[in-house]
This record gives sequence, C-alpha cells and structure tokens, in this order.
Amino acid sequence: MRRRGLQITTLTLGVLIVALTVTTAVLGVRTWQGKRDDDRRAAAVQAARQMGVNLMSLNAATAQKDLDRIVAGTTGKLKNTLSAQSKELLNQLNKTQAKSSVDQVEAGVVSMDGDSAEVMVSLNGTVTNPKVKNGAPRSFRYLMDLDRKGDRWLVADLEVVP
Repeated sequence: MRRRGLQITTLTLGVLIVALTVTTAVLGVRTWQGKRDDDRRAAAVQAARQMGVNLMSLNAATAQKDLDRIVAGTTGKLKNTLSAQSKELLNQLNKTQAKSSVDQVEAGVVSMDGDSAEVMVSLNGTVTNPKVKNGAPRSFRYLMDLDRKGDRWLVADLEVVP
C-alpha cells in the first residue's frame, strides 16, 4: 500500500513538473513575441518620423543631399516617382532659396500587419526664404504606408492629410 502511495505521489509531481514546464515555455514564447511586435512597431514609427523630418528639413544649399536622403527612405512606386521628379524639386528649391526646419514631430501607428504598417506623422516647423526672413510656421500631417525590406522600414506611399 505504501508503495502505491509513493507511485501516485511521484506521478503527480511528474505531471505538475511537465505542466509547469509547458506553461513557462508558452509564457516565454508569448513574451518574446510581444517584445518582437513592440520592436517592429517602434522601428516603423521611427522610420516614419525620420521621413517626416527629412521631408520638412530642406535647404536650397544642401538640396541634392536632402533629396537623396528622402529617396533613400522610400521604396517601390514612390521611390520611382521621387527619383523622376528630383530635378524639378531641385530647381524649385534653388529658385525659392527656401530653408525649412522641424520644431516638433509626433507619430503613431494607425495599423500594422506583418511587414507593412500605416503611420500618421504630424510635424510643426518653420520655413524661411529671402522674402520671409523671420520664417513662417508650417504644420504638416502625413499618412505613410511603410513596407519592411529586410531590417529596414521604407515608405512605399505617403499622403498629405489636411
């Protein structure tokens, strides 16, 4: 009888150990997955914020470098469109001698699914040129569609939101 009780106790402890091991593994995987999702979300937001800053940090003196930085953060059709229009954009910047800078940036994920994200970016800044030497405040909001390419988030489409 005593031997039977020892077998039941051993079996019960074995089942508890297996259950605890499985529970620990499941919780560990869920925690890891949650952190991975948070990291992906943060990376998409940072890429969109940077694109917003790049779009609003233009200077006639560094126009080519500024446009190259913008194009480098894009992909697909948007990249092709910006590349095709870069000469026109350079001419416009040189003509107006405009310089813009960013004062404030806010961004948040609207939606995210796998390797794509939609992020809203709101920027406040100042634009100066020879006619407006003290600068004029400007606010922009962009809705950006991003695609993850390898370890980078790139803007595939963007829309100015009123």
